[in-house]
Parts: sequence; structure tokens; C-alpha cells
Amino acid sequence: MEIVIPDEFKPLFLRNDSRPVYKIPDPVLRQVAQPVEKVGPAVEKLVKRMVKVMQDANGIGLAAPQLGILERVIVIAPSGMKPTALLNPTITESEGEVVGQEGCLSIPGLYGDVIRAARIVVEAWDPKGRAVAYEMEGLPARVVQHEIDHLEGVLFIDKVDLATLHWQDPNADDEVE
Repeated sequence: MEIVIPDEFKPLFLRNDSRPVYKIPDPVLRQVAQPVEKVGPAVEKLVKRMVKVMQDANGIGLAAPQLGILERVIVIAPSGMKPTALLNPTITESEGEVVGQEGCLSIPGLYGDVIRAARIVVEAWDPKGRAVAYEMEGLPARVVQHEIDHLEGVLFIDKVDLATLHWQDPNADDEVE
């Protein structure tokens, strides 16, 4: 799907040192990320950078490909949850369906409804290389599914209910998932 960016939103699509997130239509966002083979200082540095970029952008999730790095690393921090990094995340269980509004730091200002699993179990490594598993529902489950999609080169606009797509200032007071 091709997105036509309204003129008033074009400044949000600039990428520079203070706004390092890659935006559509950059081809890196459509590539499949490779598994993290070994954990060490480089991965820990990447995770710290990802958390900072996510927080600076007022995001609740970020995948390494959004910074141009094709590794299977995501960070999530939905409200009420401390930033959590997942390396090589895999959803091993899912159940139910729930519709919720999503946006994306790589498509700032565009929002729409996406169907996601209501409950998931995600298995991954933590930044120290330890195996972890989390059972999630609600917003954390939605964010993990959204970020794992990024690792596969899939964007929320590929799954969105087109009738619900709309532009909205991401700095407005309305909270969007």
C-alpha cells in the first residue's frame, strides 16, 4: 500500500540525528531481520540506544530495523511497564482477537484499527542472553505483535482496516496505542 503523506505531516517524516527512526518508504522497513547470534556489548549498546530513541520519540515500542539495523531485537514500554528488550522474539501461543488502534514511529501521524491476538506468550532472550518467556494481554501483547511484525518487514498498514485509517497529530493529547 502506498501512503500519500499530507503536506502538514511531511516534517514528521524527516530523519536526522535527533530523529533517527527510519520512515516509510525506506526499503529497510520491508526487509527481514536476522537472528541475534551472540549477545555482548554491541547488543547491550543497541538496546540502550533503542530505549533512548523510543522514549525520545514518545513511543511504546521500537524494532531494530526502524533504526536501519536488520537484527531481531525489539524494545517495548507500554504505559506502566519498564522498558523491556526482547532478542529473537517468537510468539509461541496466541488466543482470541481484539481490535485496537495503532500508529507507528515509522509512519508518524497515521493511525488505524488492527486485529491482533488478545493474549500471547512470547519467548525470547534478554540482553544478557538468558531465555525469557512472557504471557501478555492488552496493550503489551499488541505492542509485541506490532514490533515482531517489523522484524518480518511487515507494517501495521499491511494489516489495518483501511476504513479506519486517519491522520492525527501524534503530539496531540489523545492517547493512541
